[in-house]
Amino acid sequence: MIYPPGPKSKMPFEGLQAFRRDVIGFLKQAVDQYGDIAYFKVGPQKIFLLHHLDYIKEVLVTHNRNFVKSRGLQLAKRILGEGLLTSEGDFHLRQRRLMQPAFHRQRIETYGSVMADYAARLRERWRDGDTMDTAHEMMQLTLAIVGKTLFNADVEAEADEIGEALTIAMTLFIERLTMPLAGLFDLLPLPSNFRFLKAKKRLDDTIYRMIDERRASGKDHGDFLSMLLLAQDVEGDGGSMTDLQVRDEAMTLFLAGHETTAIALTWSWYLLSQHPAVESKFHDELDQVLGGRLPAVEDLPKLTYTRKVLAESMRLYPPAYVFGRKAIHDFPIGKYVAPAGATILISPYVLHHDARNFPEPDKFDPERWTPEAETQRPKFSYLPFGAGPRVCIGESFAWMEGILVLATLGQQWRMRLVPGHPIALQPMITLRPKYGMRMMIHRRRAT
Repeated sequence: MIYPPGPKSKMPFEGLQAFRRDVIGFLKQAVDQYGDIAYFKVGPQKIFLLHHLDYIKEVLVTHNRNFVKSRGLQLAKRILGEGLLTSEGDFHLRQRRLMQPAFHRQRIETYGSVMADYAARLRERWRDGDTMDTAHEMMQLTLAIVGKTLFNADVEAEADEIGEALTIAMTLFIERLTMPLAGLFDLLPLPSNFRFLKAKKRLDDTIYRMIDERRASGKDHGDFLSMLLLAQDVEGDGGSMTDLQVRDEAMTLFLAGHETTAIALTWSWYLLSQHPAVESKFHDELDQVLGGRLPAVEDLPKLTYTRKVLAESMRLYPPAYVFGRKAIHDFPIGKYVAPAGATILISPYVLHHDARNFPEPDKFDPERWTPEAETQRPKFSYLPFGAGPRVCIGESFAWMEGILVLATLGQQWRMRLVPGHPIALQPMITLRPKYGMRMMIHRRRAT
């Protein structure tokens, strides 16, 4: 079989070490050097890195049934179970049907006041001149929001503990992601495994407690958990979800629903702090549209520049910086064939920095997101939420939360990076800032 050109390894597992050392740099260099399709091995895994938009469409849309989620998300089943992110085939389709009503626009919009209220609580706790880790603050905020919208529970008091448990669980996942024989390490009595099991139990106890309380009450509290418990597969078998299925979907929403948005917000504050002219235009819009009151869902169509800021932040620093699929059968890609079992990688980070679709790709320019510019840009060149039948089901939720939080906090505060604070990427589950984001906050007055 003839493979595309790509990075070569002289020694066993040399490619694995290079990939783990700097995944973003590795992928970017592969595209720069080898073009729209590159082949390399990470340990025993055969990997095809796709950068051509037609190839990406074939994998995510046209022939999506020839692929399942890649090895990484299969490993994530240890924490997420058979949730929407990790499940496959008919079971995945059934779960998506059951979950879809919870993400209908009318239902999502009822959560807008929660997002603005929780952001308002946070801004009232801040003090002029304080220094803080904005990444940590955004994680705590989005965790509290997802706790309220998912479970109708005030988890602010538990946010540190829950957040730590999530971090422990997902750190182990990242460590094992590119390890050969990862399944063997899972069985060994290692301290990391004990920490993982303790963290998983902490999360399970929280979720099952809320499921039990909700089933006992029998009421619709207007949150995601109520929707999951009441959902029936009217287009399929007519059944509902078991407690285990509800747990898996709740855990998936808990994780995916807070960290991705928190990271997008963190990078947005950083970029605004580095571009005063953009920040000034952002503040002007908030003053003109809101006039000092809290933002609401009805304001979203008017907060056009705020949306552009968020869109451009997710272009430069997409939280989901890479994702993969595994070929079920041999699959032709251009003049090559990806054999069954091969991993297909797509990197939104590398795509979003392609000068063919985004001139001056390293420049922060929210004006890329005018309606005219968006219609002229090729489809599949911007993938912060994926694409195709497995596009992120919470995309509308994330956009609404990101815009409302930026607007609520930006009304009263501006942020400045602490002098000398280093900025570097840390590709974990999401694209985190490696050293956090130490910023000083300053109260502003609306004009």
